[in-house]
Amino acid sequence: MKTPLLAFNEKGIYCALADVYIDPWKPVKKAIISHGHADHARWGHQQYITHISNVPIIKHRLGDIEVSGVEWNESFSIRGVKFSLHPAGHIIGSSQIRVEYKGEVWVFTGDYKTEDDGVAVPYEPVKCHTFITECTFGLPAFKWTPQDQVMEDINNWWQQNRDDGKTSVLFGYSLGKAQRLLKHLDTSIGKVYTHGAIENMTDVLRTQVEFPETTRITRETRKEEIKGNMVLAPPSAHGSNWIRKMVPYVTASASGWMTFRGARRRRAIDKGFVLSDHCDWQGLLESIKETDCEKVICTHGYTDIFSRFLREQGYDARTEQTQYEGETAQLESENERESA
Repeated sequence: MKTPLLAFNEKGIYCALADVYIDPWKPVKKAIISHGHADHARWGHQQYITHISNVPIIKHRLGDIEVSGVEWNESFSIRGVKFSLHPAGHIIGSSQIRVEYKGEVWVFTGDYKTEDDGVAVPYEPVKCHTFITECTFGLPAFKWTPQDQVMEDINNWWQQNRDDGKTSVLFGYSLGKAQRLLKHLDTSIGKVYTHGAIENMTDVLRTQVEFPETTRITRETRKEEIKGNMVLAPPSAHGSNWIRKMVPYVTASASGWMTFRGARRRRAIDKGFVLSDHCDWQGLLESIKETDCEKVICTHGYTDIFSRFLREQGYDARTEQTQYEGETAQLESENERESA
């Protein structure tokens, strides 16, 4: 039986021919990293390879590591296997990883979305024989509203809160979601204040993308100056002592999970905005079709339901267990080294 080009083992996704791992979850000698979120970029590997725009991100998060960066579509060979990175559109520096050997092509998406958010380099479909896809939101119930409309709703919410004399506290993951929100906030309404974890990450990314001005909240920041303005904070800040400085405030969360009313209630959030950095149901299906692939491997999310649907559509589809966690993984802000 032919050995597959990529195999799943206890450490991650392994290319035996090149002796290299893709987004491994246990320490390995050489790792190709799709993007900077904690479930895909972990500490402990001897050598990291990633897109050049992701280099400062993972250095910020992982510390002193040996890492090399490559450009989009730049081919590099390891033991005769050809690799290249292609835009995934998930967050800044997020890549699909293309693997080719003797004419056979596999593509690993990492996490991805097809909507151009104005921050990350937009997703580009890559032709392949086997497509390894996430399906974080692989249910027909997930259908995203266009970003422009969601951001208009967020800005209107902020304006109403300001008119009511209340501070707007908007929760979003410190890498990716926070910068996407910041990029499209209407700063004519007021100032944007940030939790330390978000401010630190945004500082790293300002060399790549132009963002509005922000003000870090410190112990010296007075409640009176924050009132009526916007505060961007990671989900871990909700319910903490840190947030008491914002009183009176109104909370909101920007996430694909806000599709479900129960998610907002469980998190004790006043308002939910459906804004995800992953594909919705239709985005997943269209992406798979555009690759012209024959085989699909579903790695995290609604894998069983989604792969069953794909088989009904004629694909050779199956699931694989990984330690990737989709949008829930970005709660890594709980473990951020940066303090408020």
